[in-house]
Amino acid sequence: MNKKRLGVVGIVVEDLAAAPEVNGILHEFAAVVVGRMGIPYKERGVSVLSLIVDGTTDELSALTGRLGRVPGIAVKTALTREVPLSCKES
Repeated sequence: MNKKRLGVVGIVVEDLAAAPEVNGILHEFAAVVVGRMGIPYKERGVSVLSLIVDGTTDELSALTGRLGRVPGIAVKTALTREVPLSCKES
């Protein structure tokens, strides 16, 4: 049985030239992104994004794995324990 997790993904874009690639990946995984907030931190020359995500372990691993392979990007994730899909409908 597939299980879903709710979580937060923090992304620091250290190389702003990587932003279009990050946005493309987020677009591909839009189905698991519940919400997104992005803040440009001009004083440090970076952008910080936070995502609220809800998806299977495989989906979330694919998302964070893709993001983590982009040069100039740092990614950290905090997820809930696994919850069966049927619990979502309750």
